[in-house]
Amino acid sequence: MSGSSPERTVLPLPETASTVPAALGISDQVEAFDPVRPVEPPRGAPNVVLVVLDDLGFGTSSAFGGPCRMPTADRLADDGLRYTRFHVTALCSPTRQALMTGRNHHSVGMGGTTEMATAAPGYTGVRPRSAATIAQTLHHNGYSTAAFGKWHQTPAPEVSPVGPFDRWPTGEGFDHFYGFMACEMNHWTPLLYEGTTPVEPTRRPEQGYHLSEDLVDHAVDWVRTQRTMAPDRPFFTYLAFGAAHAPLHVAPEWQERYRGEFDHGWDRQREITLARQKELGVVPPETELAPWADGVPHWDDLGEDQAAVANRLMETFAGFTEHADTQLGRFVDELEALGELDDTLFVYLLGDNGASGEGGIVGTTVEHRLGHGVVDDPHELAGHLDEIGGPQSYPIAPVGWALAMNTPYQWTKQVASHFGGTRDGLIVHWPRGIADRGGLRHQFHHVIDVLPTVLECAGLPAPVTVDGVAQQPVEGTSMRYTFDDPGAAERRTTQYFEMCGNRGIYYHGWTAVTRHGIPWDMVSGGQKRFAEDVWELYDTNADPSQSRDLAASYPDRLRELQDLFLVEAARYRVFPLDDRVTERENPTVAGRIGLLGDRTSTTYHAGIRRLTEENTLDVKNRSHRVTADIEIGADDAAGVIISQGGRFGGWTLYCLGGRPCYEYNYFGLARSTVRADDTLTPGRHEVRMDFAYDGGGVARGGQVTLAVDGRPVGEARVAATIPYYFSFDETLDVGVDLGTPVSEDYAGTDTAFTATIRAVHVAVGDDVVVPDEDARERRVLTSQ
Repeated sequence: MSGSSPERTVLPLPETASTVPAALGISDQVEAFDPVRPVEPPRGAPNVVLVVLDDLGFGTSSAFGGPCRMPTADRLADDGLRYTRFHVTALCSPTRQALMTGRNHHSVGMGGTTEMATAAPGYTGVRPRSAATIAQTLHHNGYSTAAFGKWHQTPAPEVSPVGPFDRWPTGEGFDHFYGFMACEMNHWTPLLYEGTTPVEPTRRPEQGYHLSEDLVDHAVDWVRTQRTMAPDRPFFTYLAFGAAHAPLHVAPEWQERYRGEFDHGWDRQREITLARQKELGVVPPETELAPWADGVPHWDDLGEDQAAVANRLMETFAGFTEHADTQLGRFVDELEALGELDDTLFVYLLGDNGASGEGGIVGTTVEHRLGHGVVDDPHELAGHLDEIGGPQSYPIAPVGWALAMNTPYQWTKQVASHFGGTRDGLIVHWPRGIADRGGLRHQFHHVIDVLPTVLECAGLPAPVTVDGVAQQPVEGTSMRYTFDDPGAAERRTTQYFEMCGNRGIYYHGWTAVTRHGIPWDMVSGGQKRFAEDVWELYDTNADPSQSRDLAASYPDRLRELQDLFLVEAARYRVFPLDDRVTERENPTVAGRIGLLGDRTSTTYHAGIRRLTEENTLDVKNRSHRVTADIEIGADDAAGVIISQGGRFGGWTLYCLGGRPCYEYNYFGLARSTVRADDTLTPGRHEVRMDFAYDGGGVARGGQVTLAVDGRPVGEARVAATIPYYFSFDETLDVGVDLGTPVSEDYAGTDTAFTATIRAVHVAVGDDVVVPDEDARERRVLTSQ
């Protein structure tokens, strides 16, 4: 590429053929051949680092006036720029897909999370190849690229050992990936990937392991290697923490940093935060607190136990957040030690949506319960305060604290209509490219604007063709114009918002919005008609926090903006609106095709593991049979034959002291366990579990029968079952139970099965024909 500047709109850059004639022999070669050179980036292209924290909210970070101390955010903001009117999409996957592609989330098929995908064009969960990622563009232009942490953009049916892998990080432009593929992850016992290969942490929590620290360790090692091996090549690092998304996992010493700091409650915290925000200048002096959300109690209305639980959950959230930011500080320190920080465009996004209200009114120690409409008793939770944040918990804070973390705005994550769900702090740090240190930028911008900003700073055009596929237009607008001019007229004057049926439109400072659903009610989709939604109107030029509804005063303006929303929504493939949340997380309900299609049976073999629910036979809400063909040696069998889920919900077939056992774990609230009386003798055996589902809807109970070699050895009643998903972070495993244990019978032990597993057959349905290879006959399981 030396000697001329490539045009760079067609990627990958074309290979150049040598025009030097070849002699018969090398000794006769007079004219030297041009060596094959790697692609070189534009001269002076900076390193690029994109960092995303999860579920924070505008009023969370100390850099934007919040109560969570974030020293790295403060450091970068004081030496860079704070963007005070930056917006995201109100949910995880959509924000990340928009960030990576520079297009609106519906334009690239991510109208909801990957687990909520449907067949509708704006909701498939599949990035079109006509929307290349920022990593692909930088990679094709000579950058080294790596992603660490949360991905959550690969279509759910493709997260399996058989791929395809072209929409995994290493197929979307990243040379290297170390992290997790799901929406959330247990920070004590995570299930991780390096590239596309499953890996396990080398330490356990009792040995000091924590996922946030692990991610930064790997990011630091990768950057060091780049500077050693290719010091002249710029790098692109994408670091996406799981913090502070549920589960809120952090060591007690980080919780202790905040002990007692939230005793004043969430109402008072909003007032404190707003005052700090005005002092920092991140909100205008005239800003008022937006109205409190209907149905959420004020702090003084809480009982003693409920307040104690809420406080401990908030202390854990704050410690979790500060811990992650402090780990990021180690990465920043390394960039500085390597002499790279000044020449790195560092984009720090303090949230991929607003703080989460999915913890409901009370909060919980097991997040999945609330996703299914199961609400904890605060009096019972108060007896487990010391477990919160540790390996025995999977907590999320109550909505009252989420509202406080979104100060001064209304509502929370999921609610794309109001700024509480869509406005997050953004910090841009680039000493070589930004002269204004500690500056504020008040122009309205959106996450789709990051990609064109990075490309302009790197001196790169948006590609017209990538890998032979013509590209759809980049819908973002570069923010580079604001770097040198704090008073520049904003260039993003229109932006639609939609999530789970909540929707809004921004136009030259005015917003028309309508909230359709309640974030903590995730199982009531489809019960309210969109035409019944009430629209609100705000002039954010005069009312920055959307605190005064002007719909009655300016009906004509409201109608104009409603019509504009329809235009923008049709343009970007928002229709049909879909308000289902938890229901869409079940493939059958959502109407998408999973890896197994419409199969009603499958056979698993020993060593198969890390299968997500999208890629396993769905045993929920139906009768099913699990048949294990095992062979016992001289010693008693122990360990797991097959398991799905973990400590906070799932099922497992295992041996304990040579005895076959089955357990159904209902959200950690109730456990139905069957244990055979006799141990298995040496030799080959069939261990079978029949689950006769009651029928009549979802989440019903059923009768469990455990049998050995066709002879019943035990029964149990399961009063209620988990209807939509066992877990986002745990998997189905054969011959082991990875992550947290489904059953406490084998907690803290090596769960690997000590005998031989020949096969495990799973079949589902009210009339399931199950092959029995030993007897050469077919048995029929009929639901009663």
